[in-house]
Amino acid sequence: MKIKTTRRIMMLLALALIISIVGVACNSKTDHANTGNAGSKASETSELSLGLLPSIDAIPFIIAHEQGFDQKHGVNLNIQTFKSAKDRDVAFQAGKIDGLSADLVAISIYNEAGLDVKITSTTFGEFDLLTGNNDIQEVKDLKGKTVILSKNTSTQYTVAMMLKQAGLTEKDINITEVPQIPTRLELLKNNKADAAILPEPFVTMGKESGLRVLSSTNQAQVNPFVLAFPQSVIAAKPEAIRAMYAAYDEAVAYMQSHDQKDYIDLVIKEVGYPETLKDQIEVPAYIPANQVDVKEVESAFAWAREQGLLTKDITPEEVISDVQFKK
Repeated sequence: MKIKTTRRIMMLLALALIISIVGVACNSKTDHANTGNAGSKASETSELSLGLLPSIDAIPFIIAHEQGFDQKHGVNLNIQTFKSAKDRDVAFQAGKIDGLSADLVAISIYNEAGLDVKITSTTFGEFDLLTGNNDIQEVKDLKGKTVILSKNTSTQYTVAMMLKQAGLTEKDINITEVPQIPTRLELLKNNKADAAILPEPFVTMGKESGLRVLSSTNQAQVNPFVLAFPQSVIAAKPEAIRAMYAAYDEAVAYMQSHDQKDYIDLVIKEVGYPETLKDQIEVPAYIPANQVDVKEVESAFAWAREQGLLTKDITPEEVISDVQFKK
């Protein structure tokens, strides 16, 4: 009996030892796995998806990604380029992109619709007002003339500001609405209108065909171009947004320190310039990212109210984020 009891005790001790050894081994594997996961998380790069239009203001973001500046600063820019603002907005409202290149008129419309969208910075876009009519030498000469644009958008707002500076109003011109940008250029080239507001690459294409620039957003000191994110994304990904701007600024520094030939092919591809106009392309002198001017927002929102696009009492401060730049 004593022998049986002794055997039973020894078996229990042996079993306990086996369980202990297995437990230590399992814990060791688990700890190793957890350490590995922690390491991968520490080195994990955040992703930020941007919805951009094929325009000049997209170039620094694209170069930031192409040169790996985004990864260097800890963010992967998932850049999605859309052919039209309508397609971009559909993707944005479906939650397929985190942020988007937009304009101040669009910001007023988003917030009017109840979307809590915030401006995180300006961008470096440009609209030019072109003409082929030799009787028109200045913006003030547009009185009584036909101007092609897209209504209730930043193109109409830009024209309104240019007219105001020339002592005119929108009532002084005849507006023809043509949303399709290539069509605007063709109508202008064929003398179907006196002037049209266009972005690149259509400005360069127009000048190549003999059209002249009456004014531009740069000359008129009007800048409706911004980058924006929903407040929910800003709250969830503040570090990723700040990393994006660090990459953006490095891309600007890269362009400032490199010859245009080092990146012009990328500009041609992304903006859509014809290869034949390679020598005519004037890449803007980009500057580091900065926050929108409150007065710009006030001006655009005032115009949006005049057009009936904005009825809510929304102040500029309510739509400007300080995630990167303090208000």
